[in-house]
Amino acid sequence: MAQNGEEKLLAMARHIAKTLGHNDATAEDILQIFSTFDGRFSRDKMADEPGRDRDDPAAQFELTLTSLHRQISQYLAVDHPIWADLADSAAFLDAVDELTAAIRFWTPMATDKGIRACLARADDLMQQTMFRVVEEFRTLMERGGEAYDSSLSVNYAFDSDEDDGGVGDEGDENCVPIAHPIISYDIIIDALPSGTINDLHEIAKRMVAARYAKECSHVFSSCRREFLEESFSRLGLQKLSSEEVQGVSWAELDEEIERWVKGATLALKVLFPSERRLCDRVFAGAQLASTADLAFMEVCRGATIQILNFADAVGIRSRAPERLFKVLDLFETLRDLMPDFEAQFSDQYSAPLRNEAAVVVKRLGEAIRGIFMELENLIRRDPANTPFPGGGVHPITRYVMNYLRAAFRSRDTLEQVFEGSAVEYRKSDERTLPASLVVQIDWIMELLESNLEAKSKVYRVPALCSLFMMNNGRYIVQKMKDSELGAILGDEWIRKQSAKVRQYLANYHRNSWSKVLGALKLEAGTVTAVSMKEKLKLFNMHLEEILKVQSTWIFFDQRVQEDLKASVVESYRNFIGQFLRLPELGRQPNKLVSYSVEDVEAMMNQLFRGSQSGGSGGARK
Repeated sequence: MAQNGEEKLLAMARHIAKTLGHNDATAEDILQIFSTFDGRFSRDKMADEPGRDRDDPAAQFELTLTSLHRQISQYLAVDHPIWADLADSAAFLDAVDELTAAIRFWTPMATDKGIRACLARADDLMQQTMFRVVEEFRTLMERGGEAYDSSLSVNYAFDSDEDDGGVGDEGDENCVPIAHPIISYDIIIDALPSGTINDLHEIAKRMVAARYAKECSHVFSSCRREFLEESFSRLGLQKLSSEEVQGVSWAELDEEIERWVKGATLALKVLFPSERRLCDRVFAGAQLASTADLAFMEVCRGATIQILNFADAVGIRSRAPERLFKVLDLFETLRDLMPDFEAQFSDQYSAPLRNEAAVVVKRLGEAIRGIFMELENLIRRDPANTPFPGGGVHPITRYVMNYLRAAFRSRDTLEQVFEGSAVEYRKSDERTLPASLVVQIDWIMELLESNLEAKSKVYRVPALCSLFMMNNGRYIVQKMKDSELGAILGDEWIRKQSAKVRQYLANYHRNSWSKVLGALKLEAGTVTAVSMKEKLKLFNMHLEEILKVQSTWIFFDQRVQEDLKASVVESYRNFIGQFLRLPELGRQPNKLVSYSVEDVEAMMNQLFRGSQSGGSGGARK
């Protein structure tokens, strides 16, 4: 497409000479200097056109504008991409440069009516030009993306499952591409070929120079947003509103959270850095830096909001205690990604996204604290009006201790959540708003102990009441020692709880076995056949009573249970040994003994069958 560049060049030279010259003589001298550099600047060619007023700036501007309009209009009229031909694209950009320079040069002289009219025409031409430039920019991005997508040999996915049946040889039309598992996030995706990026950069420079930076950013971001949306779709990340999140079943939501954790990490570690790199290449240079920031924000805004809105919606959903672990997954993922948010969204345009991420992290922390408060409410509401069979470890004790034990696998996170709110919570006089994790756990244990004490009072038999408290107390101590919980509350707390357990055991012995063992005690000087016969009757009576009552009772600690059995059997063996040696009993003293040592041992083994069977509240963990 040939251009009448000489006419344009001469017009511009005349304009420069007229502008720099203080009078006609000076202007002529400048034109003479021009002619020594290039023959096209001869006096004949540089002479003003017939009838043209050399002293009229508007006329000079109009001449330049007419030439530029003729050149640019040819490109605006074509029905094929200008960038299909390198020569055309270069000439078109040169014309855009000249139009931009002309507008910039003549704008300070807009007080002149004629120049003002020409500037209006120039602005209109520039607007038409930019419309076409936007189309060319979009076409380059779309075609470059398509061409590059087809050349990418590696796709990425979360899972590493492979199915050889879906793999074909290269060139096989039925070949299904295999997504390679992500083993490292140290990846940068080049979404466009280098040649396309260079062309986009040249266009972006012209658009920014022409004060169309926002339009350039918008067309760039609209194309790249589609790429991110498609990437999220391939990763299985649904675009759920807060209302939709509230309506999804927890089973489905658990799966969605797992995908979210992986997707959010991939977005912040791979996708967003790749988009940042692309923006910085297309909008390279100090003059385009602000546009690069704006474009990056517009590209990533929707995807970022999708990530944050989902996490926020899950955080404000039901705060049932069992939801803690998924909320912890969300919190820990976002917390760990905050340095990436800070790095990627560090500019002025992205500051709201960075701040919103910090807000969502804070809200998730509040949700975690709220879940612990709901755990407290669950303990308070657990009814105490029905005695738990056998006095074993109550389900609420198992639930709370196993829950806390599982939760404290994330001890560092929980400490961060609760310590982060320490100042705020210490301002409150309410006991249920703890200032730290230590206070929080200590308060939960106090609530649990109070609840268990209320439950123990439902038992009508004092021995069973003590056994119930001993079983639950020993279970609590065991769970404390075997997990991070003990380290949180400290050795002193465990010692105090262990002392309480020993006291409950002593109370149980006093209310249940003191009469049995007391009947077997022999005081020196009082060992007679009559007294020992009486003691033997008392022992048999008390043991039979205990056998009737405690056969279904539960002993959590098998070692203490066996010690008790062994103690009774050994005491009975000693007693019977002395009794049978009494000379007053005659030749057949065994007839006076209802139960042999083996019988007593068998009777003792009939006790605490709830513990042996592993029934409800037994010795299960």
